[in-house]
Amino acid sequence: MAFESLSEKLQATFRKLRGRGKLSEQDVDRALREVRLALLEADVNFKVARDFTKRVRDRSVGQEVLESLTPGQQVVKIVHEELTRLMGEREQRLTFSGRPPTVMMLVGLQGSGKTTTTGKLARHLHTQGRQPVLVAADVYRPAAAEQLEQLGGQLGLPVIRPDEDEAPEALVARAVTQAEKDGNDVVLIDTAGRLHIDEDLMGELQTIQSTVSVHESLLVLDAMTGQDAVNMAESFSEHIDISGVVLTKLDGDARGGAALSVLEVTGCPVKLVGTGEKLDALEIFHPERMSSRILGMGDVLTLIEKAEQSIDQDKARKMQQRLRDDTFTLDDFLEQLEEMRNLGPIDQLLSMIPGMAKQNLDAGQIDEAELNRVAAIIQSMTYEERENPEIIKRSRRRRIAQGSGTRVQDVNRLLKQYQATREMIRQFAQGKGPGSKKMKNLKLPF
Repeated sequence: MAFESLSEKLQATFRKLRGRGKLSEQDVDRALREVRLALLEADVNFKVARDFTKRVRDRSVGQEVLESLTPGQQVVKIVHEELTRLMGEREQRLTFSGRPPTVMMLVGLQGSGKTTTTGKLARHLHTQGRQPVLVAADVYRPAAAEQLEQLGGQLGLPVIRPDEDEAPEALVARAVTQAEKDGNDVVLIDTAGRLHIDEDLMGELQTIQSTVSVHESLLVLDAMTGQDAVNMAESFSEHIDISGVVLTKLDGDARGGAALSVLEVTGCPVKLVGTGEKLDALEIFHPERMSSRILGMGDVLTLIEKAEQSIDQDKARKMQQRLRDDTFTLDDFLEQLEEMRNLGPIDQLLSMIPGMAKQNLDAGQIDEAELNRVAAIIQSMTYEERENPEIIKRSRRRRIAQGSGTRVQDVNRLLKQYQATREMIRQFAQGKGPGSKKMKNLKLPF
């Protein structure tokens, strides 16, 4: 997960500061040296890291911090504010034309994820009530148009592909005219990439921008390439008008330096981030929320938004009634497990919960493998056993373990977790909530 190493190092540094009653300038300098090293290891641009730590130091050695009752917390607050400022203060929304269609052009090198991102962006806009059309303007890469058509087919959206020997700018002009006729309010252009920046690529993009009114020119960058992504952004912005950046593969083993550096180096804000392979794995980039996640403060707003988008409201109402009636079965337990998985990878969800840092979790306590085991165990039970877990005695437990490829201990643990969850739900239904002594002894269901 991006920022994981940076997050761990920054949090470790600030834990030392919080443990001190008073801070000296030497304490601040020592901590900021560690911060600067952590930023450089995360592939943050050298000048950006240097200027960032200088701004933090200038604010941290003033009277408001050194004479504060909680100086360590004050420094963390300053770092949070400066990280947020570094990434753009607040989210930068996409620009839409007052007179449709809005034209959005996605640019970048080969392998950055342009075509997939075009599909993700189409889905993102479609869920907001817009009617996008996709344009396969990459006339060079074999099967580029077929790939885009496949994505369009999954989304139920139209795709316009080039005629034989049709130039990209002619295709785009035709697509805009067609969109006006068909009532499509957004035109998404998947442009050609190259293995490296060259005059032909830039000339082609400049021609497209001069042929039609492009309202958004989004540079797609692979976050896995780190500082190279920032250098790429700088080169593109020198040749064509770039309105924003889309960082892909932010869910992978990326060090995150591109997200922290690109605005400062190029002036181009990060507008969207790709957080997975599925078409729904595209998010608006919120600098303040990302800063909070890096510093272990969580990101509850994004978690709530994910839940609102993923949870079936009809199922939620039916489940609510079952909870009120105290008829929560193992089938319901499994259904809630699947709803949880729909929200995204477990490590991403945990990073959004305040205080749920990786080092605070027991190894293997919550992971995808554990969720798979839980699902396998429940699916190996009979209908009667799922409805009435009390009947699952020793022989049944052995059979269930064998059928699910797990151990009897795993079945025992699941049943205990289910009972704890049911008891927790009963407590909430009775209005006692998490404040009672009984609730404090209960653990999370997984």
